[in-house]
Amino acid sequence: MLAREEYIEQAYFFRRLRERMHEGTSTQDLLAAIRQELLSTTMLPHAVSFMADELRHTGGFATAMARLPHYFTPFQTFLISEAERAEGRFDFQIALEILEREAEYRAGEVSVQGIFLYQFESLCRNRLGYDRGLEAIAADPIFDDNWRQWIDTFRRQVGLVDICDMIYVRSELYRKMRPNPDEPEKPVLFGEKEGRIALANRRKDPLYLFSALQRHLGYPAVPRPKPEDTQRHILPLLQQRVERLEQRLRLLEEEMRGGINLAKFYVQKQEEAQKK
Repeated sequence: MLAREEYIEQAYFFRRLRERMHEGTSTQDLLAAIRQELLSTTMLPHAVSFMADELRHTGGFATAMARLPHYFTPFQTFLISEAERAEGRFDFQIALEILEREAEYRAGEVSVQGIFLYQFESLCRNRLGYDRGLEAIAADPIFDDNWRQWIDTFRRQVGLVDICDMIYVRSELYRKMRPNPDEPEKPVLFGEKEGRIALANRRKDPLYLFSALQRHLGYPAVPRPKPEDTQRHILPLLQQRVERLEQRLRLLEEEMRGGINLAKFYVQKQEEAQKK
């Protein structure tokens, strides 16, 4: 785990990079400019310099982040690698926004449960691979051995067992309401509130579970792709249609005055032929 100021600078870096990518500046120049804005007392400026060097050689960020496992988590590297895949459909802007919100959450009152559910929801909403994604989540240093063992079991059972059931049986609520007291007790990973919300959302869409956890426990919400603004195309289309109507009106006026003078079109073609 990094210091709080590192996560604050990470959130700022991902946000500034996402906002300024539409300015028409090269990514290398953006990295150089944003690096000057970062606190020199943190390790992020050195990481950004290494990312800029790797970008010149490989054309991407993921390889640089993979070579800095002491600073970037495997889940961060996994998101960027999925966004940089040429055959993939994962938007790079959404990946940066996911990393930005995660860093903001880590800089505040972070919980292990919140990090896992936020990262898993990111996989669900963007249809990323569960196998490789959960493997990257389990390698996060915020999780201890009990969490890693459970995430490995979760990775094998996802899609077969309801996620609400898997959360409920490892919650404090289930420990209090165990039907069989002689059953060997497993480590509790979720609190009573998480267990109660999971119990209320059994056999439902998992997105309802994530939404309820965000409402009641303040877990961060995963950003969603914004629908394309079709209104911005309307004005150019209207302008083209108005120009065509004006041309037709001029032709009609000429025809009503005595006919369309086609000589000017022939003269123009003759002049072009003479120039050639």
